[in-house]
Amino acid sequence: MFGQGDFGRRFDWGPGGAAAIAPGTAFVAVVDVLSFTTALTVAVEHGTAVLPYRWRDDSAAAAAARHRAELAVGRSAAGPGEISLSPATIVAAASRRRIERLVLPSPNGSTISAGLAAAGVTVVGVCLCNAAAAARWVREQAAGRPVAVVAAGERWPDGSLRPAVEDLWGAGAFLHFLTEPPTGGSAGERSTGLSPEARAAVAAYRAIAGDLPGAVLGVQPGAVLGVQPGAVLGVQPGAVPGVQPGAVPDVLPGVLPGAVPGDPAGVLAETASRRELIAGGYRSDVEVAAAAGASDVVPVLRDGWFREARS
Repeated sequence: MFGQGDFGRRFDWGPGGAAAIAPGTAFVAVVDVLSFTTALTVAVEHGTAVLPYRWRDDSAAAAAARHRAELAVGRSAAGPGEISLSPATIVAAASRRRIERLVLPSPNGSTISAGLAAAGVTVVGVCLCNAAAAARWVREQAAGRPVAVVAAGERWPDGSLRPAVEDLWGAGAFLHFLTEPPTGGSAGERSTGLSPEARAAVAAYRAIAGDLPGAVLGVQPGAVLGVQPGAVLGVQPGAVPGVQPGAVPDVLPGVLPGAVPGDPAGVLAETASRRELIAGGYRSDVEVAAAAGASDVVPVLRDGWFREARS
């Protein structure tokens, strides 16, 4: 009833929505902008394989040891040189050492990804930074087969799902680029196969696209920022100017001021999730997450690990 099975492009929220719309799809895109899929994209861009892990599972440390991987800790628990869900910590750590494997727990995107993988679904990690690149890759690989998109959302104190608008925008961005017509195609072709839920996500993204740093409908990754794809997220190891090894920069290099005066995060700066992160001292996480179109990396979950997509 709730699976949107009559449509080739589906959208829903959280673990329950994922379970409902995933059956019969070629790919499921998981969107957790602040911050699992943004951190995931940063890590994969640095050549790191990422194991999504269920949140606060005591076995995470054992899994990291078994795979000879580093374990991401909670944001507030991260010390100098340690990695957390904060994308800035990944950039800082990668500037001083190679990170081959990373176990990355999170309560939302990681947990959903792990659950889908256990059910045999091919998962793609999507954020605002890589939505266009991920959509192009999925469109080619899916070859007309159904694709689902899951917005992870956040959690209220009682554990229930709190829909997060930044995940709605990220999902809408992916669906927008996924349903773009070929060159010369009609605008009507864009909506072919979209469920009503997916249409709503696309409409939400288009309503704010011009207010995201780098987010203009139809642009190539990096075109608005004026840099090559990956130049914001893809800082080469050791190439974070002015940042001491292990330090977390307040503002990452290459992130340009956005559409909201004085705040590089653009419209993302106005969200509840952003206010929560800023209060915790994680401003740079929001700025990285808002850099729409800045990355051409497509993390795909196969054999338990997210790695760069293969054609």
